Amino acid sequence: MKFLANLALLASLASAASMGKRSQPLDIQIEQVGNSVVKATITNTGAEDLRLLKTGGLLDSAPVEKVKVFQGNNKLDFEGIRLRLMNGAFADEAFQTIPAGQTIEISFDAAELHDLTTTGDYDFVASGVLSFATTDRNEVAGVIPYSSNTITAKVDGEEAAKVRSAFVKRTSVQSDCTGSKLTATRNAVTNCRSFASRASSAALSNTAKVQEYFKSTSVGSTVASVFARVVSECGSTSSGSSRTYCSDIYGACSSNVLAYTLPSNSYIVNCPLCALPATTGTCHAQDQATTTLHEVTHLNSVAGTDDLGYGYAAATRLSSSQALNNADSYALFANAIAVGC
Repeated sequence: MKFLANLALLASLASAASMGKRSQPLDIQIEQVGNSVVKATITNTGAEDLRLLKTGGLLDSAPVEKVKVFQGNNKLDFEGIRLRLMNGAFADEAFQTIPAGQTIEISFDAAELHDLTTTGDYDFVASGVLSFATTDRNEVAGVIPYSSNTITAKVDGEEAAKVRSAFVKRTSVQSDCTGSKLTATRNAVTNCRSFASRASSAALSNTAKVQEYFKSTSVGSTVASVFARVVSECGSTSSGSSRTYCSDIYGACSSNVLAYTLPSNSYIVNCPLCALPATTGTCHAQDQATTTLHEVTHLNSVAGTDDLGYGYAAATRLSSSQALNNADSYALFANAIAVGC
């Protein structure tokens, strides 16, 4: 069955992303609460306290992907936000400690981020990785893969539609980008276009770099076509399929979040974008241009990428198919071509 194949894929993604991991000390059980609310019970089954990063993962209060949802053989699109995180130390509040042997519970409404408007049975599973830090440092030390039980839940589509409607923001106001934020945003879009244009050409000629970042020499045309769509999207600051904001319209600009995208509605939100240089001369470093490029690849009209590996070490350990679906792989490739890595 395709559903079982999808679950196998999720397991492989967790395994591939688990570099620097410890043994799996997390037991996660999910259950349906009410119509479309999912409750996750998370137990630390290990002998040590776990200090888990909330940002971008299962413990985040922001509308990030917490469960995969299937209806029959089809995996439903995730319609929440995709984040780009700043490398380095996080604030204390970005972590949650689960003492050894202890359990915490979180709940979220799956109807906000998935189209459950058709009444019927849906399958839910929570699968992925959670980053952890040591007790004395606020930097990510590794990741812990997890996979919950799978539940089948009957959902009332009419009630789910009300939840979905309340979540989606339809504002088109973009005048919140002013002063230095406006300058940074415009420059980032302009530089995004330049970086993507050079990367698109390189993807067709530099097979060594395509192999390094996308793990195959035969995918150059696919990579080039994605960058070509980025060029088109970053070709103007006043047109295109996306809308860019400088105010936190979904309340997700927490510690180390540089920007995020709501692919389903083509919103891009810049958080502390001005904290980065406009461009960098350092290999695999972050800047405003590649952050914008990273977010643009998340757009459904461009590539609809996921976040499967942040940074060079994680991104270059993905398989070819995973790298082609990983936003940071494109950002890192564009940086490499621009800087001459």
